[in-house]
Amino acid sequence: MTRIGALIPIRLGSSRLPGKALLPIVGRPGVHHLLDRCFASRYLSPDRVIVCTTTDPDDDPLVDVVESTGAHVFRGSRDDLVDRLYRAAEAYKLDVILQVDGDDICTDTLYMDLCTEKLLADPALDVVYGDGLPLGLSTRVVRTSAFKKVFENYKPGKNDTGFMYYLTRSGLFSVETIVPKSPAHINQKARLTLDYDEDLAFFRAIFERLYQPGKVFGVEDICRLLEREPQLLQLNAGLDEKYWERTRELVNEEAMEIRTAGGILKIEG
Repeated sequence: MTRIGALIPIRLGSSRLPGKALLPIVGRPGVHHLLDRCFASRYLSPDRVIVCTTTDPDDDPLVDVVESTGAHVFRGSRDDLVDRLYRAAEAYKLDVILQVDGDDICTDTLYMDLCTEKLLADPALDVVYGDGLPLGLSTRVVRTSAFKKVFENYKPGKNDTGFMYYLTRSGLFSVETIVPKSPAHINQKARLTLDYDEDLAFFRAIFERLYQPGKVFGVEDICRLLEREPQLLQLNAGLDEKYWERTRELVNEEAMEIRTAGGILKIEG
């Protein structure tokens, strides 16, 4: 039987918004809202959801907060996410990984399931991810065998920003995407990833309007809310350019490389 689990990298030492995973949103830590969405997947259960943090003492407060929900915590390398996530996958004996970013509190459950379903239906696929949804709602689903190939061939080191590019940009793997299933799932201006104070204000406004205890709202609920109240988009407008510029700079600084049949491939931002 295929063993499927979610791996969620989180650390509390963010330079832009320290401790962001624990900051309250409608009275609960942000990470709890993300875990709700993982638990709602038909392919997951709390014992198959693993928050992957570091061995730094600064990340100790995350452990009880996560484990109180029934999810697990794995602790590993601070900056080498390939190493941290692969070792977590091995420790929990996962065959398929739903890789969910800890900053993406509203990662959409429907697209977790659609990506997983597509991967499971085609043994030739290594990676499936959502494309075209608002930033912060997509999931990457990866076979552990593909992650193992990266682990065995990459240059160890700092890769905490661009580690997924080994899988999606190296040309070594079979990759497909899931596009939005409805026009109601598209909003090109919406930004749902938690990096800055303005993002926190946006998430709080969204949850104040949509959150109901015991229920999970999704992409369509968010997009319809933003159609009704487009002024909410101004809370974190204009951050995407800075976000992507920083991502490119960090990936290029990390000097990520992987060994291929043709030699050493440098991963660019």
